[in-house]
Amino acid sequence: MRERHSDTLVYSSEDASVANRGAPMARGREADARGATRRPDGAPADGVVRIWLERHGRNGKPVSIVRGLRLDGAALAQLAAQLKRTCGTGGTAKDGEIVIQGDHRARIAAELEKAGVRVKLAGG
Repeated sequence: MRERHSDTLVYSSEDASVANRGAPMARGREADARGATRRPDGAPADGVVRIWLERHGRNGKPVSIVRGLRLDGAALAQLAAQLKRTCGTGGTAKDGEIVIQGDHRARIAAELEKAGVRVKLAGG
């Protein structure tokens, strides 16, 4: 017959994360494996805006994602509206990035470069 151990701890998520095993992680900018600093939203802190092309999680439909902009919510929404008009398509601004429906990386890059922003095409 088996004995039941109702007081035996089998699994606990408390203090089990990787961050808690070593030194406490610093708030704000953190270094990745290569030593490059990153902002809390995951974007590199090098001042370059990156435009990604992603398809996964969207039924194979491409979207252009602008990451690395250092704008507040209102300015981000205004820039998203301008980029949507330029590309003639839909999109949104959320979580510190702008998502534009379709592969419009070249148009977005040209528009941002006109505004004096350093841009790189990344992903896809």
